[in-house]
Amino acid sequence: MWLSGTGWFVAALVVAGVAICWLSFALLRARRMHRKAVEDRAWLLERERESAARTAVDAERDRIAQELHDIVSHNVSLMVVQAGAAREVLATLPDEAAAALRAVEEAGRDAMTELRHLLGLLAPAQDGADDDTPLAPQPSLSRLSSLVDRIAFAGLPVEVRISGEPRPLPAGIDTTAYRIVQEALTNALKYGDGRKAEVTVRYADNSLRVEVLNTGPSVLTDSPHTTPPGSTAVDWKDGAGRGLVGLRERVAVYGGDLDARRRIGGGYRVRARIPLDRP
Repeated sequence: MWLSGTGWFVAALVVAGVAICWLSFALLRARRMHRKAVEDRAWLLERERESAARTAVDAERDRIAQELHDIVSHNVSLMVVQAGAAREVLATLPDEAAAALRAVEEAGRDAMTELRHLLGLLAPAQDGADDDTPLAPQPSLSRLSSLVDRIAFAGLPVEVRISGEPRPLPAGIDTTAYRIVQEALTNALKYGDGRKAEVTVRYADNSLRVEVLNTGPSVLTDSPHTTPPGSTAVDWKDGAGRGLVGLRERVAVYGGDLDARRRIGGGYRVRARIPLDRP
């Protein structure tokens, strides 16, 4: 049956009305989907910001804990060794006892200086005023000789070798290299046989290499688990002490690697490689 002209017009109006309704519905649905997508994206961004903030806080907490460990463990270890030496010779060698006690005092002062530096960075004055007390510079390889002298005075002879052309290093890498030597020598002083330690710092074209060796019991004749109970370097053969784990993480920040293990012939070896830009 053929529609008249009026019929065609009405049919066209109906089709147009249906199309308009469908388009309106589709537009409304698209707007709702877009609004939901925007809300979901905002929620995800907020979650990402919160996660990033938590990660930053955790990283900073770990950094502070590592700094405190490095400062306290090294200086307290020196103080314990020197105080014990002073007690042993107090009655028979008063001059040597006095020297050992001066070393205890120096280690305590060093610890207080570094702690004041760390706390000054973490907790500036509440009124915003600058503290007139000068902050000590962060430890660096420029202070290596002072560290070696303290360790040697405490009873562990240390031989230092510098290879390559020394040059200024980024502050973070410089501090990390110093902490590697400090941690390794502190553990050697506490748990080695006290005969000798060797420190090698090599300035290569594109990396800094640090190695610390010390003498000790052989893995062929002694039990591999010779670390005293409750120590921070719980198992040197695996490099699993808290200090070494923290150092491994520090080195990894700069794309480097650190290896700590017992030597077959006796003693321990700590070796690190930190990439550098070419000079």
